[in-house]
This record gives sequence, structure tokens and C-alpha cells, in this order.
Amino acid sequence: MEIRVHRAPRIEADIRVPGDKSISHRSALLAALSDGICHLGNYLRGEDCLGTLRVLRQLGVVIEEKSDGIFAVRGCAGRFIATESDLDCGNSGTTMRLMAGLLAAQPFQSRLTGDDSLSRRPMRRIMEPLGLMGAKLRTEGQGDCPPLVIEGSVSLQGIEYRLPVASAQVKSCVLLAGLLARGRTTVVQPVATRDHTERMLEYFGVPVEREGERISVLGGNLPQARDFQVPGDISSAAFWLVAAAAQPGANVVVRDVGLNPTRTGLLGILLRMGARLREEELSRGPGEPLGKIEILGAPLRGTTIEGKEIPNVIDEIPVLAVAGALASGTTIIRDAGELRVKESDRLAVVAHHLTAMGAEVVETPDGMVIHGGRPLRGVRLSSHGDHRIAMAFAIAGLFAEGETVIEDTQCVETSYPGFAEQLRRMTHE
Repeated sequence: MEIRVHRAPRIEADIRVPGDKSISHRSALLAALSDGICHLGNYLRGEDCLGTLRVLRQLGVVIEEKSDGIFAVRGCAGRFIATESDLDCGNSGTTMRLMAGLLAAQPFQSRLTGDDSLSRRPMRRIMEPLGLMGAKLRTEGQGDCPPLVIEGSVSLQGIEYRLPVASAQVKSCVLLAGLLARGRTTVVQPVATRDHTERMLEYFGVPVEREGERISVLGGNLPQARDFQVPGDISSAAFWLVAAAAQPGANVVVRDVGLNPTRTGLLGILLRMGARLREEELSRGPGEPLGKIEILGAPLRGTTIEGKEIPNVIDEIPVLAVAGALASGTTIIRDAGELRVKESDRLAVVAHHLTAMGAEVVETPDGMVIHGGRPLRGVRLSSHGDHRIAMAFAIAGLFAEGETVIEDTQCVETSYPGFAEQLRRMTHE
């Protein structure tokens, strides 16, 4: 599959985006751990999140899709059924890392596999804390990469674990294992990361202690069965928000989107760059805040993206780099070395693709320097099997002379089914 894009004369839309990818994964896992039936609304039907449901079904969790698209998950109260089959996580690092936390406490062996991309992503960061808790883990790939084999233990012991690198996935893996361990499990973050797991644990009735960057749970506190509505994914909305921000006179409204403050760093960066936007929170309380974002296009200027804000815009860096290329002045991205071990080496691919389109970019070990304002030209680019690369450069194509072709775009289905159709509607092609 490929996506073909031309310069957009005017970007204008009033839209909703699919359910949040991170929250969908977590809602399924917490529902599976619960003591009853949970109904999950607006669950993302992307390949990654459907893969999480598939793995849970292999482990004996009963999941039924209703006629209205709601998934009914019958929890197993923390006790999965062993399977001799591999647990195929597809392209989803979230599935593999979070499931590892739950499987570490089961009385059987599990083998987690993935596609070629996931099989190149190291798992050492979860292996270390889970090993300290009493599980035995090994990888069968090179360099601590999957397949990941877990010898679970029903006598996991809670630990205090200081994250070497800020990671919401590693934090969540350890906290989920802590629910099934003895005693207290505490994770200490170097900087704040997205807090969906903590919020959702509390929503499902699990006490969570938070003191600064210390997050603790007590073993034996399993989620209670509750229905949950997944908000729209702000990381998916980011592509349309950047497109509108970079085109003077454009106007895009995104409704029913998640406004978790650990995920809205993108909005602050766009404001710094000169975008005009307004966010309106429509619901608050247990779970996730939900609301509306309206953005009006204006000339953008370069900015610096670094330090503590990086963990909370890590998924948006590719499209923010596109914004930097479209802005006047210089945009500097630092402290983003984590992007080298995503679905692709996103720093290398973004720098290469922007350069191919005519931008002036210098790649650095942990980021890049973008000298913006140069005209972009349409070219043929590979997605490298990375959904966020594919979508970011589809947005770049809206501002390029000639035709931009993104190859191998089947990967977009992992997080944003319907992206190409929304792109056509937004640009009136």
C-alpha cells in the first residue's frame, strides 16, 4: 500500500480521531485482571490493540465484540491459562512489555514473539526489574531482543525500582507485576512520564500512592470490574493539528480527544512556535480527561524541544520535526535518543526524509537541528514499516511541490485505521 499526497490549498476539518492507543492497551489488560465483566467503548481497532486482545484470548480471557463495537472483557482475577503456543505481539512493544509484567507472576512459561520490527527492539529494561522481583526471563534474539521467554513465579516479591531512563512502558510493566506480587512495589521516575496506568488503576479501584515521582501499589489489589470509554488519541490528532498550525488560515477542530496533561506537551510546543489554539476540557474525574482542541493556522517559528518535555511528546517528535521544517528559524530536538529503538530509527529516518524533501537538517546522536523555511518538494519515501513516519511525511506532503508518495503504509493500521481516508477528506482530494 502507498499514500499519495499533493499540496493542500486549504486545510479545514471538524473531526474525531480513533481511540487512544496507549489507553486501549491498558484498558484491556486491567479489564482482563478484574473480577467481572468490563465493557470497553471506543477501543482502538488498530492492529496493535487488537493484538493485545488476541494475546489475552490465548491466555483464556473471554472477550466478545458487541454489535455496537464495544468489547466485553470477562476478567480472570489475575489467573491466566497456560498456552503452548507463542504469544504473537505483532508490531506492539506495548503489548510485549506490559504483558511481560502480568506473565511474570503466572505459574507457567510463556514465549512472546513479534514481527521483524519488534524483534529488533531490546527488552533489557523490563527484564532487569522483573528478574529482581523473582521471575526468570531470557531473550532468544540478538542484543536482548525478542523472542522473550518468561518463567513466571507465583511468589514475586515487590521491589523499589528506580528507572534508569524515563519510560511509561517500563513503569507500567513493573506496576502491573506489582499487583500480583507480595508487598509494596514502588517505581521511581527520573522525570514524569505519561500517567495513564496510574489513572486507570485508580479508576478500576486499585489504590495508588503517588509522592512526587514515586508511584507505589500493594500486591493483591486487583482491578474491579467497571465499564470504560477510551478517549480519542491526541497522538493521532497531532498530525492534523500540525498540518493546521503550519498553514496560515487553516482551521481544524478535534472533538472527544484525550487531554491528559502528560500527553498535551505537543500543544505547548505548537503555542511556542506561534500556533493559535484553544483547548476545552469537557469531562474530568476518575479516568482520563476529555475535551476539544481547535487550532488556527499561523506562520510558525522554530523552537527547542528537549529535557523533561521529551518523554511526553516522544510519539509526536516525527511530526514536530516536520513542523520545524515548515517554520522559520531553527528547531532543535535534543534528549530524544529513545527514538532510535522504536519501530524504526526515527531520528535517522526523519532526518533523511526531510533532507530528501529539500529541508536543511543535521542529525545528532540524540536528536537533530532543523533550519526551517526552505521549500519542500514531493518525493517517493519509504515508511520503513513505521506508522508514525508514514503519517508524519504524509503531512509534510501537504506542503510540498509536486506529488509525495509514501510507500509501505499498511503499518498505519497499527494505530490509525482510516488515516488515508481522513487525509483525503481534509484536503478535499
